[in-house]
Amino acid sequence: MTIGISKASGSPNYAKYEEWLRAADPHVECIDLSLLPLPKALETLAKCTGLVLTGGPDVHPARYGKESEIERCFTDAERDELEFALYAKAKDLKMPVLAVCRGAQLVNVAEGGTLTIDIPSDINPSNEHARIEDTDAEHFVHVQNGSIITKISGEIEGTVNSAHHQVVERPGEGLRVSAISDDGINEAIEWNDFAGKPFLLGVQWHPERMNFASPFSLPLARHFLFEAESYKLLFQ
Repeated sequence: MTIGISKASGSPNYAKYEEWLRAADPHVECIDLSLLPLPKALETLAKCTGLVLTGGPDVHPARYGKESEIERCFTDAERDELEFALYAKAKDLKMPVLAVCRGAQLVNVAEGGTLTIDIPSDINPSNEHARIEDTDAEHFVHVQNGSIITKISGEIEGTVNSAHHQVVERPGEGLRVSAISDDGINEAIEWNDFAGKPFLLGVQWHPERMNFASPFSLPLARHFLFEAESYKLLFQ
């Protein structure tokens, strides 16, 4: 089983995605697609059994109709180009996708949704959602009954980490918000109706940087790898 990771190197935090997946299954092979030219990355993804879209800089606001807000964003055009193309390829292949933080935001934009540009200034929540002196913040989340997260975690509420200043605003076409923080910030997205669609889950927290014993950490990796193995048996 081979998993394509949109970016898995460049800092210790990026390396944690592979460590997290290997904690769920030590035999999984991971490929850092950011190290490849775009055509080769897409070719390589087609040979994988799942895609993880990782955290990182902001999606360019021009992609969701807020180009005038560019001064409040920290963007990476090359990474946008790569990851939007990877997501489109994975969707075309009906490949399982797990999207984390920026990854969840990117999926939402790719499906026609929008993002809140800056949580502190645009929403002024009661919780801190960005990192605090290089340490992830923490807050409570409520999970919708019947959501894929509830099925995976067995929980309808709990504590997650947090390290972001943007968030899903209006869900993209066919998507629904499936977890919300206790101060009203959208924390997860998934298909509104999974029938006939590949596995897709986007979470705003960083499960790869949480205590693996949390129901919102390693169980997500295990279920994603289960979906990847099922994809392999069906399509490869």
